Amino acid sequence: MRRDLIALPEDSKVWIYQADQALSEEVSQLIKADLYDFSMSWSSHGKMLDSYSHLFHYQFVVMVADGSNLPSGCSIDSSVHFLEALGKKYGVDFFDRMTFAYMEDDHVKFVKSTDFAEYYKSNKINDETLIFDNLVDTKSKFIEGWIKPLKDSWHTKFI
Repeated sequence: MRRDLIALPEDSKVWIYQADQALSEEVSQLIKADLYDFSMSWSSHGKMLDSYSHLFHYQFVVMVADGSNLPSGCSIDSSVHFLEALGKKYGVDFFDRMTFAYMEDDHVKFVKSTDFAEYYKSNKINDETLIFDNLVDTKSKFIEGWIKPLKDSWHTKFI
């Protein structure tokens, strides 16, 4: 059953999927509707999950499920299959984990992990650049640290 993000416990599980492109307003609205429908029916072993799904910054699908409902491997697999189908439907790849996102002048920008050190050396990014940490795994970590300065991120291992 869909819940608002604020209504879910702080230890709720979080999964973040980054689109390989900025989505248009029209496609974003369609994806948001699909995410809403999915979260209304997302279940684990026949029990509805209290969950939230949303598209942020026209590029990031964030799925949150109350961990006390014990999201199972099957329910997690169903969300992955849903995202794969959503990607095919709209021509988007949500599974490129080797491209990092950062903020520049209030816009989301991307850099391949293999180019990250060069971006740092050439000062395209620096210690204060806001980086998206798509590996946060709980609601509290999402709220407090999804977007953080590079110097406070695990991404520093690439520079």
